[in-house]
Amino acid sequence: MSDSSKSESQWGSPKPVDFSRATHYRQAVTAANGPPERDAILEVDLTDRTVSREPIPASWRRRFIGGKGLGARYLYDRTEAGVDPLGPGNALLFMVGPVTGLIPGEPRYAAITKSPLTGTFLDSYSGGDFAARLAGSLADTMGIVVTGRADEPVSLVVSEGDVTIEPATAWGESVETACEAHPEAAVACTGPAGENEVVYATIASDGGDHHAGRGGAGAVMGSKRLKSVVAVDEPPSGLESLRAEYEAKFGDGPTDDWHVTSETVESVDFADEVGALSTRGWQESTFEGTDDIGIEAVEKQATEREHEDDPIPGGFQVTIGEETSATRGGTQMTLGAGLGIDDFEAVATLGQVCDRLGVDIIGVGNAIAWAIRASEEGVIEYDGSFGELDPAIDLIEAIALREPGLGDALADGIDAAAGKYGGESLIPTVKGMELPSYDPRRAPSMALAYATSDRGACHRRARPIETAVFEPTLDEPTKRAREVIAEQDFRSLLWSLIADDFTETLFTGDFGAEWLAAVGLDLDPTALRRAGTRIWTLTRLFNVREGFDRDDDTLPPVLEEPITDGPGKGEAVTTEDFEAMRTAYYAERGWDERGVPTEEILEALSLSDLEVPSGGQ
Repeated sequence: MSDSSKSESQWGSPKPVDFSRATHYRQAVTAANGPPERDAILEVDLTDRTVSREPIPASWRRRFIGGKGLGARYLYDRTEAGVDPLGPGNALLFMVGPVTGLIPGEPRYAAITKSPLTGTFLDSYSGGDFAARLAGSLADTMGIVVTGRADEPVSLVVSEGDVTIEPATAWGESVETACEAHPEAAVACTGPAGENEVVYATIASDGGDHHAGRGGAGAVMGSKRLKSVVAVDEPPSGLESLRAEYEAKFGDGPTDDWHVTSETVESVDFADEVGALSTRGWQESTFEGTDDIGIEAVEKQATEREHEDDPIPGGFQVTIGEETSATRGGTQMTLGAGLGIDDFEAVATLGQVCDRLGVDIIGVGNAIAWAIRASEEGVIEYDGSFGELDPAIDLIEAIALREPGLGDALADGIDAAAGKYGGESLIPTVKGMELPSYDPRRAPSMALAYATSDRGACHRRARPIETAVFEPTLDEPTKRAREVIAEQDFRSLLWSLIADDFTETLFTGDFGAEWLAAVGLDLDPTALRRAGTRIWTLTRLFNVREGFDRDDDTLPPVLEEPITDGPGKGEAVTTEDFEAMRTAYYAERGWDERGVPTEEILEALSLSDLEVPSGGQ
């Protein structure tokens, strides 16, 4: 494998880095007592109620950066093969990056663990006030590794680079109540869904405005009897002039204007326009009610934007009744079109219910759609229908509280419910994770992205659908594979910094090298580009260790059935086409025919200290 296999659409040609300029900024930070280098990790054992501080190996900092990369390395090291995701042996990490809170855009943190939904590596991200204050509270540490299980519900209080374990005050309460229990701090917590170990429960923060969503990190938190993480200190400061320079550049990138105008909400309009919007439980690919729930409807209903006065604004805030919440594209797509609901207030209400209970909207929306379709097929008894609000609310609550019967079954995921009742082919999943509402039959490279994602069916690791529907030149297996690989590697690096997704065009020049140098980590763009590939390969090693290979990088049968409506009518992903893409993907990655990284590629990526897991070569 060589760097030439990467698509230039993501990486481009890196500009030279003026390290003397970065040194100037670093000296200014030092003189002003700015943010220190993050060179340690906090380890919390909830069983023994101990907290320790460990230095991060210097080689790990350079090879894995922070965030996703460093978190993946600690997860690999701190867990045993086959660990029960909901057992005390699993680790749950709260990670920031070396420049979190300093770079432009909304600060974010990463929740990293082994997923109880898929059994794979899991990294899930969330922004907002908690992420910013966690970065400040961690001081010179990069994150917290939580293992064990408390004998009673607890909270972790983070301040000045240290952690204390304290009794939880809001176990059994909603997300909003748990956050209000610490009015002078910022809080990330698990809601009732996580306490009941629903395998797609979220970690909610900022009163439910933000969630580390897919894959069930909230269930892992609940299994450890960890109700909340409380960040006490103010966000970090420093590098303000460098930040201002980068913020001034925002708007020049191809996605910048789209973000400023619509954040993620316009996704529903785009998917509908190109015929890739899964509707009524994956039965159609366009939705006649898009205008009623899409960007124009949101703009009419919105009271304000998050970070409205910042150069890079956030999501749209809407008020329904007495509740204000942030509306995202996933809400409109999954709880709107996916459930055939074209009433804006109804869709927003469903989103607010999910926020309060701490459950992933994509997971629960697909679960409801499965229940409706299974009922229509005579597989189960359920009184809900597409387009109805109240039965959907009732089922969300039944799932979050694990009420006996259908709620409890769906709390373990669609595949588990289908294994119990039948209806296996009704809603598509990959590795147990439900597909988001982008229908990949309109762009086969998107199908490859879903199949090879390191955490199951995920549209965030690579979104080639945004260009592939307009780029017939990509209609060839190797080109498709290279496009997906480029996006996966680039975002692996981006999420190790950790940068806001919407600022990614600010980092396509030097891949963050100047920012890292300004906080004491001198890595040139070539090294950072290689780091993105290394980090993705590391998560693959974790999954291979857990028993995943080519047989799991598969597509659900529905994608072989032609689309029945819209611009993509008649299109499908054939087995022959997919096999060609997957084979090309493994070859470009330097993996063997089973999808296992070879010893040669591990050596090339400086991962030879990790053995190829058993079951591999």
